[in-house]
Amino acid sequence: MADTSQNLPASNLQPVRVWDLPTRLFHWTLAALMVAQWLTAENSDTMTYHVWGGYTILTLILFRLIWGFAGSDTVRFSQFVRGPAAVIDYVKALLRGETPLYLGHNPAGAWSILAMLALLSVQAVTGLFANDDILVEGPLYGWVSKSTSDWLTSIHKFNFNLLLIVISVHIAAALFYLFVKRENLIHPMLNGLKHLPAGSFGAPPRIASAWLGLAALAVAAVAVWLLVG
Repeated sequence: MADTSQNLPASNLQPVRVWDLPTRLFHWTLAALMVAQWLTAENSDTMTYHVWGGYTILTLILFRLIWGFAGSDTVRFSQFVRGPAAVIDYVKALLRGETPLYLGHNPAGAWSILAMLALLSVQAVTGLFANDDILVEGPLYGWVSKSTSDWLTSIHKFNFNLLLIVISVHIAAALFYLFVKRENLIHPMLNGLKHLPAGSFGAPPRIASAWLGLAALAVAAVAVWLLVG
């Protein structure tokens, strides 16, 4: 997506729909689940909820991967993932005090999304083989030896700390843009709209149907059910 700059007064801004409903529901559902997973991870009494939360997160990850190829223009990997040079140029622009605007993810944000998806994938997959040495075992625990399960359990625990770091950076970046750059990245993820300078972009991005998103979610849910059922 073409970038713009935030130099025009509010009267020259116009709303552009950039985030579809499935993407927004994915974002906030995942955020809520991560809090729930944190709260249920250390207590055997809540471990069943933790396991089901893991299934749901794995479903969401698969959905997002499908949506990255079938969804709206702004969420397709081919549209928002750029090379290291673009990230470096974007960071240099920020250091110069500029605020390049993008219809979707900026180059640095795109790589943070990929990092988070990768870590979430590791977290969900290792959880399938993990055990707590008391009562709970992942649904694929029997596929590996006890020593391998213990190793994957250790990765599961360590990786969650990495996830917390990436999530913290994600939140800090959103607050930085809000209070320093005066660009609200949170509100568009609620209503789907960004307010951009009129005439500074071409055709609005194509927004995929919510029904298509539901179909993608159903495919992801069936895949997880077949895996863990």
